[in-house]
Amino acid sequence: MLDKFGIAKRIAQELRDGYYVNLGIGIPTLVANYIPEGMEVVLQSENGLLGMGAFPFEGEEDADLINAGKQTVTMVKGASIFDSATSFGMIRAGKVDLTVLGAMEVSDNGDIANWKIPGKMVKGMGGAMDLVASAKNIIVAMQHTNKAGESKLLPQCSLPITGLGCVKKVVTELGVFDITERGFELKELAPGVTVEEVQAKTLGRLVVEGEIKTVNV
Repeated sequence: MLDKFGIAKRIAQELRDGYYVNLGIGIPTLVANYIPEGMEVVLQSENGLLGMGAFPFEGEEDADLINAGKQTVTMVKGASIFDSATSFGMIRAGKVDLTVLGAMEVSDNGDIANWKIPGKMVKGMGGAMDLVASAKNIIVAMQHTNKAGESKLLPQCSLPITGLGCVKKVVTELGVFDITERGFELKELAPGVTVEEVQAKTLGRLVVEGEIKTVNV
């Protein structure tokens, strides 16, 4: 089974040289620490930062330098800072190659719900709606089940929708899933996880074919 760091490491393997990438709050932010050595990836944050680096070491934090989740970050050489209107202009213009988001639910046709649980106080949707509408590729990093043990990979989302048919891949503690016309296609199993466990914890359409390799992180 993968922990949150393992999920982030696996998603980092999806990065490609020259990508512009936006990382959502939660597990996605950890991807910044696992960019493959020698690869040039530019991290973009909707609060107005292009060229975000890894998290700072303890004692080296700059409280004025934060990501969209208000976590302290670093900047790489050549980074730039600007207003959020400019940042959203980049997003809406389709300049972001890959967006990594957390989610509360994902449906087997790629719908995502990741911003609100009815009855609970939220500050707002943030940049999620713009990101899911404009990014060329969206990967979700999340836990396979909620705190009650209920599947978060569903036939249909029950929570308020953020975007329709936009998610391409999901990485959970149990494995890696591509979303296709047939549903969640199991591509890789986390160490120690069985196909039967994945089947038991996935309510959406699940496709298991051929030899399933083990996640290598």
